[in-house]
Amino acid sequence: MRFPKLTLPVLLALQVPLSAAPEAVVVVAADLHSAYERSAQFVALVDAVRARHPSTPVAVAINGDAFEYGNAVARRSGGEVDLAFLAALARRGPLVVNLGNHEPDYHDVPETVRRLRAAGAEVVAGNLRDPATGVPYVPASVDIPMGRHRVRFIGVTTDRLATFRVAIRPQLDLADPVAWARAALPDLLPASEPLVLLSHAGLRVDRQLLPLVPDGSLVAGAHDHLRFTHETGRTAYFHTGSWLEAAAVARLERDAAGLRWRVALEEVPAAPADPELTRRIEAVLARHLTPEDAVIVGRGVRALSPSDAARFVVEAARRAAGADAAMIGGTTFGAGLPAGEVARHAFDACVRFDGPLFAATVDGDWLLRLQARCNQGPDTPFAERGGENLVFAAARPIEAGRRYRLVTSDWAARQANQYFGLDAPAFTEVPGVTLKAAALAALRP
Repeated sequence: MRFPKLTLPVLLALQVPLSAAPEAVVVVAADLHSAYERSAQFVALVDAVRARHPSTPVAVAINGDAFEYGNAVARRSGGEVDLAFLAALARRGPLVVNLGNHEPDYHDVPETVRRLRAAGAEVVAGNLRDPATGVPYVPASVDIPMGRHRVRFIGVTTDRLATFRVAIRPQLDLADPVAWARAALPDLLPASEPLVLLSHAGLRVDRQLLPLVPDGSLVAGAHDHLRFTHETGRTAYFHTGSWLEAAAVARLERDAAGLRWRVALEEVPAAPADPELTRRIEAVLARHLTPEDAVIVGRGVRALSPSDAARFVVEAARRAAGADAAMIGGTTFGAGLPAGEVARHAFDACVRFDGPLFAATVDGDWLLRLQARCNQGPDTPFAERGGENLVFAAARPIEAGRRYRLVTSDWAARQANQYFGLDAPAFTEVPGVTLKAAALAALRP
């Protein structure tokens, strides 16, 4: 007997059983990074979730990094599309935005907060403070009425100053997320109402935050661009990936033990799309795209998802450096790549950062340990996750006892202990090869 092949959206939706009568629904996405090719589609997904639950209150939470300085159109327009996107969501119901490291990409922190609120968002982030006063720029929490409940949303962001735009760093006093949570959460936790913790601090930090929230909470992770769901006790924990590849639909359900959240990840499909926001995006692109942005820089054999495009570029870097293997951090990459002609603007959305490549000669045993931490997907067991988002490519299977030439990006080479561990090899620059040049060479027939 033949069984139908299950697609990824179906598999993700089957990760947890869903009951028939949620008391509230929250749609969550993170690390959007001005993903204009999916923004109107995400709005349509929210509409579809609302249609599925016509008598249930639905809220939306954006868990940091709605904006992207590397998107030339977003930068030139001051985030016009992003703010219109948030306003479209706010018109549909309550909207909560947790500040990530890319929120102040176009304006200073106070102006960013003002614009977010003008778009209709409630803004949270308890550990991001004004260094002049020591006072947080926004509240740590907000209570959102949802039917018979007042759902409390608490926000915490990364304290890695280097991930914020250089010009904005003097405005930031970033408390350690775990130390802040241990001190602040006891007074912030709701006595008997549902809790949603929005963390833009990364999985390593979240492992220490999870024991601090009541059993049955909803904990949304971000910053690493990972995608998975996990249950610890009755608490639901998840990451939604990046560039609006997927969103989480969290349903507040009641069972014999009380309230709990059930989470399913859903891919954001290419269609349908909200027509009003689609028109706005097209108009903003027409105003701000320059002839240089529209120059065709390559040609894709087939359309690549963000995850597939990242692997394509890492393999291109390996080939360009003449290396046996390559490893680059996943947050270097953004959007996918189209089939056919690839314009400069689309290419830059895929390969967010440029820089020279670095190489080192390493032992096969060491490289196998590194490889085990790479290419983690939705099915990777939670116990094996260290918080890294590393993309790995190799010319052939790695064997213990052999020596290999490994290439990586300048960002990873300069922070080698973070990416490769305390026994990181000594990397040296590969002359005349940059990451974007390697990717462009692979796109040119």
